[in-house]
Amino acid sequence: MGLAAALIAGVLRLDLAEKALVAPVNISLAVLVAGLAFRALGGYMRRAIWGALVFMPMGVFLFVLVVALGLLSSVITAIIAALVLVEVISVLRLPRKLEVGLNVVACFAIGLGAALTPVGEPLATIAISKLDQGFWYLAILIGPYIIPGILALGAFAALYLPRLAPGFRAAGDAGKAGSAGEAGDVGREAADAGERGFVAPRDAETYWGVVVRALKVYLFVMALVMLGEGFKPVIDRFVIGLPSPILYWLNMVSAILDNATLTAAEISLKMNSLQVRSVLMGLLISGGMLIPGNIPNIISAGKLRIGSREWAALGVPLGLVVMVVYFIILFV
Repeated sequence: MGLAAALIAGVLRLDLAEKALVAPVNISLAVLVAGLAFRALGGYMRRAIWGALVFMPMGVFLFVLVVALGLLSSVITAIIAALVLVEVISVLRLPRKLEVGLNVVACFAIGLGAALTPVGEPLATIAISKLDQGFWYLAILIGPYIIPGILALGAFAALYLPRLAPGFRAAGDAGKAGSAGEAGDVGREAADAGERGFVAPRDAETYWGVVVRALKVYLFVMALVMLGEGFKPVIDRFVIGLPSPILYWLNMVSAILDNATLTAAEISLKMNSLQVRSVLMGLLISGGMLIPGNIPNIISAGKLRIGSREWAALGVPLGLVVMVVYFIILFV
């Protein structure tokens, strides 16, 4: 698609080829290094999670988890943050409603936080490349909006999600209590997990899988660079003149289309900062509403076998509320 767009638009030149080869390097290396570290340290991480639950109430743990993954995703990449999330959920052995709810909320936070740096996710890489800006441009442009949003999602996880499974006791809590009978069937399973110290991951990572994933990210971003250049005539004719509030709401289409691809198709150097902010915030928020909207959604939903209806039951109403709140903040 990237080659076709560049050929049709007549922009497939040597400088574009060089840009397409260079732009994906940093994020691909970040995915590779973080993936190797995750593969090597997975066992220690699982034991650390169980240990934290012994001393930390479930609500506090959920807040810390969502906020930490949201902020760290800009460094370890959204892909690795999603894998860590799946690992944590595997350790916790949560009831289904709580498992799905935690995954949806955390993926909202990961999708927002990963956009702070160009190594966090392809959307940020493409935006920086198309706008010809430095490493910290997006952190300055949208960071003041994203960081409070991640904290709010953490608070939502801590206050609302435990209500989805009243009476549930996590592995650490059950192990600490020492009484499986008090926790019911789920608690007995969690207590057993607590005694072992960890729970085996559902889909074990391999070193070859880590390398292949980094290569896939490289090719994906390379293609998006060419796709974005090919869409320039369309952007200049139909998108540049749209008011920022309309751009914000139009990008709710990110719920069903990958937001990195939409970034490649929409962002232009000719846009002002408010237009760029409107496009990015619309894409980032609505990208968490449904599974196809963002890479972390796709990865975690696949590994945890979450269906579209399960995701949408929380993702759509939560996304709509967040969209309205940010619209008021940005434009009212």
